[in-house]
Amino acid sequence: MTLSLFAGRPALRAAAFAALLIASPALAQTKPVAAAADPVLAKVNGVEIRQSDLAVAEQEAGQLPPMSPEQKQDYLISFMSDMILVAKEADNRKIGDSAEFKKKLAFERNKLLMSSVLDQVGKAAVTDAEMHKVYDDAIKQQPAEEEVRARHILFRAPAGDEKVGKEAEDKIKAVIERLKKGEDFAAVASELTEDPSGKANGGDLGYFTKEQMVPEFADAAFKLDKGGISEPVKTQFGWHVIKLEDKRTKQPPPFDDVKSQLETYVQRKAQAELVTKLRAGAKVERLDKPADAARPADAAKPEAKPAEPAKKK
Repeated sequence: MTLSLFAGRPALRAAAFAALLIASPALAQTKPVAAAADPVLAKVNGVEIRQSDLAVAEQEAGQLPPMSPEQKQDYLISFMSDMILVAKEADNRKIGDSAEFKKKLAFERNKLLMSSVLDQVGKAAVTDAEMHKVYDDAIKQQPAEEEVRARHILFRAPAGDEKVGKEAEDKIKAVIERLKKGEDFAAVASELTEDPSGKANGGDLGYFTKEQMVPEFADAAFKLDKGGISEPVKTQFGWHVIKLEDKRTKQPPPFDDVKSQLETYVQRKAQAELVTKLRAGAKVERLDKPADAARPADAAKPEAKPAEPAKKK
């Protein structure tokens, strides 16, 4: 999705702080939350700073440095105090009366309103039913793909070092002879492999598809029958011997594993649909371009696709 509306939170946070900075201290005293649930924590020349003010400031500030709750409250109160004082000084200097300031104020107000309505629409769209629908549709569209589970033993052979390469090849051939005599592949892998993770798990690579491995390795692995052991395989990493443990059709990731991706997709889809609907019902006139060039192709057709889980390496 390439909508400029979703350009990122930092800009929206900056807009929020700008709007707070320029707010009149008189307006800052109007509180929608009940006083008992929203205590006054400080006053700056009579202007109240309530708990809800700190909540807004913290939300818009993003990630703060590690600190205790007391330190964070002190930090936020200090920030709000400075903001009120500087805003009052700006009022005294009549900065808010300038045309330039009013234009900026209108722009920042629109940005905050846009952020609020998009957040609202996005959150409302995220339901279990909608996420399961997206998940089920994605699974139906996923083509059948074979994947295998394999183990390997590796002896490293740096490129250009023929001596080490020959030694690694001889080691692999010797290992294959041991395996042919019936030794357990996982035990030999734990003993000899130069793949650090393989020492801990008996060379187990888990399930992978063909494109997830370098071509030489993938071709050798996918040619094996279940339980089969390969001849020596040379790749950029060195010399391998491979044992095929299993073959199956690739399984879709469990719903819970991709739930966060589904939430993001559903939110952005709902937001994009709202923008598309508003564009379709609006009259947008471009006076800086000829009529034919005023409407970019497919400008109102953002494409949103759920992200796929990261591949194994």
